Amino acid sequence: QVQLVESGGGLVQAGGSLRLSCAASGRTFSSNAMGWFRQAPGKEREFVAAINWSRGNTYYGDSVKGRFTISRDSAKNSVYLQMNSLKPEDTAIYYCAARSRGSIWYHLPTVYDYWGQGTQVTVSS
Repeated sequence: QVQLVESGGGLVQAGGSLRLSCAASGRTFSSNAMGWFRQAPGKEREFVAAINWSRGNTYYGDSVKGRFTISRDSAKNSVYLQMNSLKPEDTAIYYCAARSRGSIWYHLPTVYDYWGQGTQVTVSS
């Protein structure tokens, strides 16, 4: 089984920055893509960003474009989310996701096989 462990969440003031990390461990798997989703209370899970593991192509949700940056470290089997210019509406639990099979879709939760436990990000106004 593959485990994804997120870290880096916390409390930050509006306009501030945070960097989330997600490390994959467990049985060896060949990652096709990894991504970040978030879920605020009473709302559906929202796509934040994703990265194609081999090509490095990146994809972003409209609400975070220009503010968030996703990156990967293949040697560490890790993905990162640099979040700048944070807003109160970015407050949510952030989940790391990974998949081993290819897909043309990156923004759908259903195309990911593995999920982390989530890390809380709170942005105060």
